[in-house]
Amino acid sequence: MTTFREELDLLKKQGLYRTMRLVKGAQQSRVVLDGDEVIMLCSNNYLGLADHPLLKDAAIRAVEKYGVSSAASRLVSGTMELHEELETCIARFKGTEAALIFNSGYAANTGIIPALTGKGDIIFCDRLNHASIIDGCLLSRARLVRYPHNNVAALRQLLVENETDGRRFIVTDGVFSMDGDLAPLPELVALKKEFGALLMVDDAHGTGVLGTTGRGTAEHFGLLPEIDIHMGTLGKALGSFGAYAAASRDIVEYLANRARSFIFSTSLPPAVLAISIAALGLVCSREGASLRKRLSDNSAFFRSALEDAGFDIMGSETQITPVFAGDPEPVMEFSNNVLDRGVYVQGIRPPTVPAGSCRLRCTVMATHTRADLEQAVLAITEAGKEVGVI
Repeated sequence: MTTFREELDLLKKQGLYRTMRLVKGAQQSRVVLDGDEVIMLCSNNYLGLADHPLLKDAAIRAVEKYGVSSAASRLVSGTMELHEELETCIARFKGTEAALIFNSGYAANTGIIPALTGKGDIIFCDRLNHASIIDGCLLSRARLVRYPHNNVAALRQLLVENETDGRRFIVTDGVFSMDGDLAPLPELVALKKEFGALLMVDDAHGTGVLGTTGRGTAEHFGLLPEIDIHMGTLGKALGSFGAYAAASRDIVEYLANRARSFIFSTSLPPAVLAISIAALGLVCSREGASLRKRLSDNSAFFRSALEDAGFDIMGSETQITPVFAGDPEPVMEFSNNVLDRGVYVQGIRPPTVPAGSCRLRCTVMATHTRADLEQAVLAITEAGKEVGVI
Protein backbone atom coordinates (compact mmCIF):
# COMPACT_ATOMS: atom_id res chain seq x y z
CA MET A 1 0.00 0.00 0.00
CA THR A 2 1.40 3.40 -0.98
CA THR A 3 1.63 6.20 1.55
CA PHE A 4 -0.11 9.53 1.07
CA ARG A 5 3.30 11.17 0.59
CA GLU A 6 4.11 8.71 -2.20
CA GLU A 7 0.79 9.48 -3.87
CA LEU A 8 1.48 13.21 -3.58
CA ASP A 9 4.92 12.69 -5.15
CA LEU A 10 3.24 10.80 -8.00
CA LEU A 11 0.87 13.72 -8.58
CA LYS A 12 3.89 16.01 -8.83
CA LYS A 13 5.56 13.68 -11.32
CA GLN A 14 2.37 13.60 -13.43
CA GLY A 15 2.07 17.39 -13.39
CA LEU A 16 -1.23 17.16 -11.47
CA TYR A 17 -0.13 18.49 -8.06
CA ARG A 18 -2.09 21.55 -6.89
CA THR A 19 -1.18 24.41 -4.56
CA MET A 20 -3.04 27.51 -3.39
CA ARG A 21 -1.83 31.06 -3.93
CA LEU A 22 -2.61 33.84 -1.46
CA VAL A 23 -4.58 36.78 -2.85
CA LYS A 24 -4.46 39.90 -0.70
CA GLY A 25 -7.36 42.32 -0.66
CA ALA A 26 -10.74 42.12 -2.39
CA GLN A 27 -11.50 40.07 -5.51
CA GLN A 28 -10.99 42.94 -7.94
CA SER A 29 -9.74 43.17 -11.51
CA ARG A 30 -6.23 43.77 -10.11
CA VAL A 31 -4.98 42.09 -6.93
CA VAL A 32 -1.76 41.64 -4.97
CA LEU A 33 -0.41 38.10 -5.37
CA ASP A 34 2.81 37.06 -3.63
CA GLY A 35 3.64 40.73 -3.12
CA ASP A 36 3.11 41.85 -6.73
CA GLU A 37 0.12 43.53 -8.35
CA VAL A 38 -1.30 41.40 -11.15
CA ILE A 39 -4.34 41.40 -13.40
CA MET A 40 -6.90 38.94 -12.01
CA LEU A 41 -8.04 36.78 -14.93
CA CYS A 42 -9.35 33.71 -13.07
CA SER A 43 -12.09 35.00 -10.76
CA ASN A 44 -15.81 34.26 -11.18
CA ASN A 45 -16.60 37.78 -9.94
CA TYR A 46 -17.95 38.51 -13.42
CA LEU A 47 -19.86 41.72 -12.64
CA GLY A 48 -17.36 42.97 -10.06
CA LEU A 49 -19.93 42.86 -7.23
CA ALA A 50 -17.77 41.09 -4.63
CA ASP A 51 -16.73 44.42 -3.10
CA HIS A 52 -19.63 46.60 -4.26
CA PRO A 53 -20.53 49.27 -1.64
CA LEU A 54 -24.23 48.37 -1.77
CA LEU A 55 -23.51 44.74 -0.92
CA LYS A 56 -21.05 45.62 1.84
CA ASP A 57 -23.59 47.97 3.41
CA ALA A 58 -26.29 45.27 3.26
CA ALA A 59 -23.98 42.85 5.12
CA ILE A 60 -23.18 45.37 7.84
CA ARG A 61 -26.84 46.24 8.43
CA ALA A 62 -27.81 42.55 8.56
CA VAL A 63 -25.14 41.79 11.19
CA GLU A 64 -26.29 44.73 13.30
CA LYS A 65 -29.93 43.53 13.21
CA TYR A 66 -29.66 39.72 13.10
CA GLY A 67 -26.19 38.83 14.40
CA VAL A 68 -23.64 36.67 12.64
CA SER A 69 -25.13 33.15 12.52
CA SER A 70 -28.41 31.30 12.09
CA ALA A 71 -27.04 28.73 14.58
CA ALA A 72 -29.07 25.77 13.27
CA SER A 73 -30.45 23.99 10.23
CA ARG A 74 -33.53 25.44 8.57
CA LEU A 75 -35.87 22.71 9.86
CA VAL A 76 -34.71 23.14 13.47
CA SER A 77 -34.47 26.84 14.35
CA GLY A 78 -32.33 28.19 11.52
CA THR A 79 -35.02 29.72 9.28
CA MET A 80 -34.89 33.50 9.65
CA GLU A 81 -36.76 36.34 7.96
CA LEU A 82 -33.96 36.86 5.46
CA HIS A 83 -34.08 33.23 4.29
CA GLU A 84 -37.70 33.60 3.28
CA GLU A 85 -37.10 37.03 1.76
CA LEU A 86 -34.23 35.74 -0.38
CA GLU A 87 -36.23 32.72 -1.54
CA THR A 88 -39.09 35.01 -2.56
CA CYS A 89 -36.62 37.18 -4.50
CA ILE A 90 -35.10 34.15 -6.26
CA ALA A 91 -38.50 32.74 -7.25
CA ARG A 92 -39.52 36.12 -8.65
CA PHE A 93 -36.17 36.42 -10.44
CA LYS A 94 -36.52 32.99 -12.10
CA GLY A 95 -40.27 33.21 -12.65
CA THR A 96 -41.10 30.13 -10.56
CA GLU A 97 -43.59 29.40 -7.80
CA ALA A 98 -40.95 28.88 -5.15
CA ALA A 99 -37.25 28.55 -4.37
CA LEU A 100 -35.01 26.90 -1.79
CA ILE A 101 -31.56 28.06 -0.67
CA PHE A 102 -28.59 25.72 -0.31
CA ASN A 103 -25.21 26.44 1.29
CA SER A 104 -23.15 26.03 -1.90
CA GLY A 105 -23.42 24.92 -5.50
CA TYR A 106 -21.94 21.56 -4.53
CA ALA A 107 -24.45 21.15 -1.72
CA ALA A 108 -27.28 22.06 -4.09
CA ASN A 109 -26.42 19.54 -6.80
CA THR A 110 -25.65 16.74 -4.34
CA GLY A 111 -28.96 17.51 -2.61
CA ILE A 112 -31.35 18.19 -5.49
CA ILE A 113 -30.47 15.29 -7.81
CA PRO A 114 -30.53 12.45 -5.21
CA ALA A 115 -33.77 13.86 -3.76
CA LEU A 116 -35.59 13.90 -7.10
CA THR A 117 -34.21 10.66 -8.57
CA GLY A 118 -33.43 7.17 -7.31
CA LYS A 119 -33.57 3.48 -8.16
CA GLY A 120 -35.70 2.85 -11.23
CA ASP A 121 -35.04 6.35 -12.63
CA ILE A 122 -32.61 7.31 -15.41
CA ILE A 123 -30.48 10.46 -15.45
CA PHE A 124 -29.23 11.77 -18.81
CA CYS A 125 -26.17 13.89 -18.11
CA ASP A 126 -23.91 15.89 -20.44
CA ARG A 127 -20.35 14.52 -20.33
CA LEU A 128 -18.90 17.94 -19.51
CA ASN A 129 -21.28 18.74 -16.66
CA HIS A 130 -19.73 20.03 -13.45
CA ALA A 131 -18.28 17.52 -10.98
CA SER A 132 -20.96 18.37 -8.42
CA ILE A 133 -23.64 17.25 -10.90
CA ILE A 134 -21.81 13.97 -11.51
CA ASP A 135 -21.49 13.38 -7.78
CA GLY A 136 -25.19 14.14 -7.31
CA CYS A 137 -26.04 11.61 -10.01
CA LEU A 138 -23.86 8.93 -8.38
CA LEU A 139 -25.39 9.58 -4.95
CA SER A 140 -28.90 9.18 -6.36
CA ARG A 141 -28.46 5.48 -7.24
CA ALA A 142 -30.44 6.16 -10.42
CA ARG A 143 -29.06 4.77 -13.68
CA LEU A 144 -26.63 7.30 -15.13
CA VAL A 145 -26.46 7.73 -18.91
CA ARG A 146 -23.90 10.27 -20.11
CA TYR A 147 -24.33 11.79 -23.55
CA PRO A 148 -21.61 13.43 -25.72
CA HIS A 149 -21.20 17.10 -24.99
CA ASN A 150 -24.10 19.15 -26.41
CA ASN A 151 -24.91 16.35 -28.87
CA VAL A 152 -28.69 16.54 -29.10
CA ALA A 153 -29.00 13.77 -31.71
CA ALA A 154 -27.04 11.38 -29.50
CA LEU A 155 -29.16 12.32 -26.48
CA ARG A 156 -32.36 11.67 -28.41
CA GLN A 157 -31.13 8.21 -29.41
CA LEU A 158 -30.23 7.44 -25.80
CA LEU A 159 -33.70 8.53 -24.69
CA VAL A 160 -35.20 6.18 -27.26
CA GLU A 161 -32.98 3.27 -26.17
CA ASN A 162 -33.37 3.70 -22.41
CA GLU A 163 -36.95 3.17 -21.32
CA THR A 164 -38.12 3.14 -17.71
CA ASP A 165 -41.29 3.16 -15.65
CA GLY A 166 -39.58 5.69 -13.43
CA ARG A 167 -38.49 9.27 -14.08
CA ARG A 168 -36.32 10.38 -16.95
CA PHE A 169 -34.23 13.32 -15.81
CA ILE A 170 -32.08 15.46 -18.12
CA VAL A 171 -29.45 17.62 -16.41
CA THR A 172 -27.06 20.11 -17.99
CA ASP A 173 -24.94 23.11 -17.22
CA GLY A 174 -26.33 26.30 -18.76
CA VAL A 175 -22.86 27.76 -19.31
CA PHE A 176 -20.15 25.11 -19.17
CA SER A 177 -17.66 26.22 -16.56
CA MET A 178 -14.45 25.09 -18.27
CA ASP A 179 -15.42 25.68 -21.91
CA GLY A 180 -17.57 28.82 -21.83
CA ASP A 181 -20.09 27.46 -24.33
CA LEU A 182 -23.87 27.25 -23.89
CA ALA A 183 -26.15 24.25 -23.57
CA PRO A 184 -28.59 23.88 -26.52
CA LEU A 185 -31.60 24.62 -24.33
CA PRO A 186 -34.22 24.93 -27.13
CA GLU A 187 -33.42 21.41 -28.32
CA LEU A 188 -33.26 20.03 -24.77
CA VAL A 189 -36.66 21.53 -23.97
CA ALA A 190 -38.08 19.90 -27.10
CA LEU A 191 -36.65 16.51 -26.04
CA LYS A 192 -37.94 16.75 -22.49
CA LYS A 193 -41.43 17.41 -23.84
CA GLU A 194 -41.20 14.60 -26.39
CA PHE A 195 -40.07 12.02 -23.83
CA GLY A 196 -41.87 13.30 -20.72
CA ALA A 197 -38.62 14.02 -18.90
CA LEU A 198 -37.73 16.56 -16.24
CA LEU A 199 -35.09 19.14 -17.22
CA MET A 200 -32.68 20.65 -14.69
CA VAL A 201 -30.29 23.45 -15.66
CA ASP A 202 -27.28 24.36 -13.50
CA ASP A 203 -26.88 28.04 -14.33
CA ALA A 204 -24.06 28.86 -11.94
CA HIS A 205 -22.13 30.76 -14.63
CA GLY A 206 -25.13 32.25 -16.44
CA THR A 207 -27.06 33.74 -13.51
CA GLY A 208 -26.67 37.51 -13.44
CA VAL A 209 -24.77 37.48 -16.74
CA LEU A 210 -26.98 36.22 -19.56
CA GLY A 211 -30.41 37.39 -20.69
CA THR A 212 -31.84 40.87 -21.02
CA THR A 213 -32.35 41.17 -17.27
CA GLY A 214 -29.61 38.79 -16.12
CA ARG A 215 -31.90 35.88 -15.35
CA GLY A 216 -29.51 33.48 -17.05
CA THR A 217 -29.21 31.01 -19.89
CA ALA A 218 -32.92 30.19 -19.98
CA GLU A 219 -33.80 33.87 -20.36
CA HIS A 220 -31.13 34.18 -23.06
CA PHE A 221 -33.07 31.57 -25.06
CA GLY A 222 -36.52 32.83 -24.03
CA LEU A 223 -37.23 29.60 -22.13
CA LEU A 224 -37.53 30.53 -18.45
CA PRO A 225 -40.95 28.86 -17.95
CA GLU A 226 -39.82 25.66 -19.70
CA ILE A 227 -37.14 24.62 -17.21
CA ASP A 228 -38.37 22.33 -14.44
CA ILE A 229 -35.54 22.95 -11.98
CA HIS A 230 -33.39 26.08 -12.13
CA MET A 231 -30.24 25.63 -10.08
CA GLY A 232 -27.77 28.47 -9.67
CA THR A 233 -25.18 29.96 -7.37
CA LEU A 234 -25.00 33.26 -5.54
CA GLY A 235 -21.20 33.38 -5.25
CA LYS A 236 -20.14 34.13 -8.82
CA ALA A 237 -21.68 37.02 -10.77
CA LEU A 238 -23.83 37.91 -7.74
CA GLY A 239 -20.77 38.38 -5.54
CA SER A 240 -22.21 36.58 -2.51
CA PHE A 241 -22.29 32.92 -1.43
CA GLY A 242 -24.64 29.95 -1.53
CA ALA A 243 -26.94 28.41 -4.13
CA TYR A 244 -30.60 27.78 -4.89
CA ALA A 245 -33.19 25.61 -6.57
CA ALA A 246 -36.12 27.44 -8.17
CA ALA A 247 -39.05 25.31 -9.32
CA SER A 248 -42.72 24.51 -8.74
CA ARG A 249 -44.01 24.72 -5.19
CA ASP A 250 -44.37 20.92 -5.06
CA ILE A 251 -40.77 20.31 -6.10
CA VAL A 252 -39.41 22.89 -3.65
CA GLU A 253 -41.49 21.47 -0.80
CA TYR A 254 -40.29 17.98 -1.71
CA LEU A 255 -36.65 19.13 -1.69
CA ALA A 256 -37.09 20.68 1.75
CA ASN A 257 -38.22 17.25 2.97
CA ARG A 258 -35.77 15.04 1.07
CA ALA A 259 -32.56 16.92 0.14
CA ARG A 260 -30.04 15.76 2.73
CA SER A 261 -27.56 18.59 2.13
CA PHE A 262 -30.36 21.03 2.99
CA ILE A 263 -31.83 19.13 5.92
CA PHE A 264 -28.56 18.43 7.74
CA SER A 265 -26.70 21.76 7.32
CA THR A 266 -26.66 24.89 9.44
CA SER A 267 -28.27 27.52 7.25
CA LEU A 268 -26.55 30.48 5.63
CA PRO A 269 -25.86 33.41 7.98
CA PRO A 270 -27.77 36.72 7.86
CA ALA A 271 -24.99 38.78 6.24
CA VAL A 272 -24.74 36.40 3.28
CA LEU A 273 -28.52 36.41 2.81
CA ALA A 274 -28.67 40.21 2.85
CA ILE A 275 -25.82 40.44 0.34
CA SER A 276 -27.66 38.08 -2.02
CA ILE A 277 -30.91 40.04 -1.76
CA ALA A 278 -29.05 43.28 -2.53
CA ALA A 279 -27.19 41.64 -5.42
CA LEU A 280 -30.40 40.41 -7.07
CA GLY A 281 -31.82 43.90 -6.85
CA LEU A 282 -28.66 45.35 -8.36
CA VAL A 283 -28.61 42.81 -11.21
CA CYS A 284 -32.16 43.85 -12.15
CA SER A 285 -31.31 47.57 -12.04
CA ARG A 286 -30.00 49.96 -14.67
CA GLU A 287 -26.53 49.56 -13.16
CA GLY A 288 -26.81 45.79 -13.56
CA ALA A 289 -27.71 46.19 -17.23
CA SER A 290 -24.73 48.48 -17.72
CA LEU A 291 -22.37 45.97 -16.05
CA ARG A 292 -23.69 43.16 -18.27
CA LYS A 293 -23.10 45.29 -21.35
CA ARG A 294 -19.52 46.03 -20.28
CA LEU A 295 -18.92 42.35 -19.53
CA SER A 296 -20.29 41.33 -22.92
CA ASP A 297 -18.13 43.90 -24.72
CA ASN A 298 -15.03 42.91 -22.75
CA SER A 299 -15.63 39.22 -23.39
CA ALA A 300 -16.14 39.70 -27.13
CA PHE A 301 -12.95 41.77 -27.42
CA PHE A 302 -10.93 39.24 -25.43
CA ARG A 303 -12.14 36.21 -27.39
CA SER A 304 -11.53 37.93 -30.72
CA ALA A 305 -8.05 39.10 -29.74
CA LEU A 306 -6.98 35.62 -28.64
CA GLU A 307 -8.30 34.02 -31.84
CA ASP A 308 -6.51 36.67 -33.90
CA ALA A 309 -3.30 35.73 -32.06
CA GLY A 310 -3.75 32.12 -33.18
CA PHE A 311 -5.14 30.47 -30.03
CA ASP A 312 -7.82 27.79 -29.90
CA ILE A 313 -10.50 29.12 -27.52
CA MET A 314 -12.49 25.90 -27.75
CA GLY A 315 -15.83 27.34 -28.87
CA SER A 316 -16.29 29.82 -26.01
CA GLU A 317 -19.34 32.10 -26.28
CA THR A 318 -19.16 33.81 -22.90
CA GLN A 319 -16.95 35.49 -20.31
CA ILE A 320 -15.27 32.10 -19.70
CA THR A 321 -12.55 31.76 -22.35
CA PRO A 322 -10.34 28.66 -22.38
CA VAL A 323 -6.99 28.73 -24.16
CA PHE A 324 -6.12 25.22 -25.32
CA ALA A 325 -2.69 23.89 -24.32
CA GLY A 326 -3.00 20.08 -24.37
CA ASP A 327 -1.05 18.34 -21.61
CA PRO A 328 -0.44 19.12 -17.90
CA GLU A 329 3.22 20.18 -18.01
CA PRO A 330 2.89 22.64 -20.90
CA VAL A 331 -0.24 24.23 -19.43
CA MET A 332 1.40 24.82 -16.04
CA GLU A 333 4.52 26.25 -17.69
CA PHE A 334 2.17 28.41 -19.76
CA SER A 335 0.31 29.61 -16.64
CA ASN A 336 3.54 30.42 -14.77
CA ASN A 337 4.97 32.32 -17.73
CA VAL A 338 1.81 34.38 -18.02
CA LEU A 339 2.01 35.15 -14.29
CA ASP A 340 5.64 36.26 -14.72
CA ARG A 341 4.20 38.84 -17.13
CA GLY A 342 1.74 40.17 -14.54
CA VAL A 343 -1.43 38.22 -15.33
CA TYR A 344 -2.93 35.67 -12.94
CA VAL A 345 -4.71 32.86 -14.80
CA GLN A 346 -4.94 29.20 -13.81
CA GLY A 347 -3.91 26.14 -15.78
CA ILE A 348 -6.70 23.57 -15.71
CA ARG A 349 -5.78 19.86 -15.71
CA PRO A 350 -7.44 16.46 -15.18
CA PRO A 351 -9.65 15.48 -13.47
CA THR A 352 -11.28 18.88 -13.93
CA VAL A 353 -11.02 18.50 -17.71
CA PRO A 354 -10.49 15.37 -19.85
CA ALA A 355 -6.93 14.17 -20.47
CA GLY A 356 -5.34 15.94 -23.43
CA SER A 357 -7.55 19.02 -23.11
CA CYS A 358 -5.63 21.06 -20.52
CA ARG A 359 -6.15 24.79 -20.92
CA LEU A 360 -5.80 28.17 -19.35
CA ARG A 361 -9.23 29.15 -18.00
CA CYS A 362 -9.50 32.89 -18.49
CA THR A 363 -12.46 34.71 -16.97
CA VAL A 364 -13.24 38.28 -17.96
CA MET A 365 -14.90 40.77 -15.60
CA ALA A 366 -17.00 43.86 -16.25
CA THR A 367 -14.48 45.84 -14.23
CA HIS A 368 -11.50 45.00 -16.46
CA THR A 369 -10.39 48.00 -18.50
CA ARG A 370 -9.53 47.65 -22.16
CA ALA A 371 -5.90 48.28 -21.15
CA ASP A 372 -6.10 45.34 -18.69
CA LEU A 373 -7.34 43.03 -21.42
CA GLU A 374 -4.82 44.23 -23.99
CA GLN A 375 -2.02 43.60 -21.48
CA ALA A 376 -3.45 40.15 -20.73
CA VAL A 377 -3.65 39.20 -24.42
CA LEU A 378 -0.06 40.36 -24.95
CA ALA A 379 1.15 38.35 -21.94
CA ILE A 380 -0.71 35.21 -23.05
CA THR A 381 0.56 35.58 -26.61
CA GLU A 382 4.20 36.04 -25.58
CA ALA A 383 4.01 33.16 -23.11
CA GLY A 384 2.16 30.96 -25.62
CA LYS A 385 4.93 31.42 -28.17
CA GLU A 386 7.60 30.77 -25.56
CA VAL A 387 6.11 27.42 -24.50
CA GLY A 388 5.08 26.39 -28.00
CA VAL A 389 1.30 26.60 -27.64
CA ILE A 390 1.23 28.81 -30.75
